[in-house]
Amino acid sequence: MNVFRYREDVLPVLCIVSLSLIDLFVFFQARGVWQLAVWLLLGIGLKAFICSWNHHHQHLLTFHQPVLNRLLEICYAFHTGITTNAWVLHHVVGHHVNYLDQTKDESAWKRRDGSTMGELEYTVVVALTGYLRAFRIARRYPRYQLGFFGMGFVILALLGGAFVWNPLNAMCVFAIPMVAGYVITCWHTYCHHAGLDTQNPYEASHNIMHRTYNILTGNLGFHTAHHVKPKLHWSKLPEFHATIADRIPDHLYIEPFFPMSLLPAVGGRTPARRVIPS
Repeated sequence: MNVFRYREDVLPVLCIVSLSLIDLFVFFQARGVWQLAVWLLLGIGLKAFICSWNHHHQHLLTFHQPVLNRLLEICYAFHTGITTNAWVLHHVVGHHVNYLDQTKDESAWKRRDGSTMGELEYTVVVALTGYLRAFRIARRYPRYQLGFFGMGFVILALLGGAFVWNPLNAMCVFAIPMVAGYVITCWHTYCHHAGLDTQNPYEASHNIMHRTYNILTGNLGFHTAHHVKPKLHWSKLPEFHATIADRIPDHLYIEPFFPMSLLPAVGGRTPARRVIPS
């Protein structure tokens, strides 16, 4: 029996689990501050891309077996700071339902006066309110409460145990990357919709056709396609995008933001980025 729902998930999961195993090795073996510092800097860079894969998983579970999904979510939580069902509540049944209405959007890019937030302001607001909003939404969705609260407790217990065992290693290997991953996740969502005030779902998302970016993020750049069919597996997004590309205005194709803009554009030239008003 195939444990994966889609075979395209095998390689990403192997990479993510391998990174978790390296984390554990460093946690138990590192003895010097310089070793921890090197892995901290290198690890955060690698884990920045895992935020997108956690996003895909919470839209469409990776495994057929619930226990395997929960174990994978432990890996995701320690890489990205986002626990089981937190992104489901805040993003899937929150943002995806409300993203065309900035008065309700959990990832709103508008201020109360209707003006557009800057990237820093948006990141801080979404990061500070993210779990509070997930908690509020959880009251309306009992089916997600056990995973959200139960696995949240498990993650906190494991993190607490790590601090008891070795506080410095726990801080550098787990805690700091978790906070960084969470903030990076919030920041990453800014370019998806900021400045696009419309009720037309085909004109409400920026799209990134940069091949390397999409390889590393699981086709997250096909963002209009993702919002039109949010349950579609990430591997199917390019094919679906091709069927709706004529409905997406040219100015909604942008380049990856810094530092992802430094990635080599394997497979062709990237369209120029549209400037998002601040």
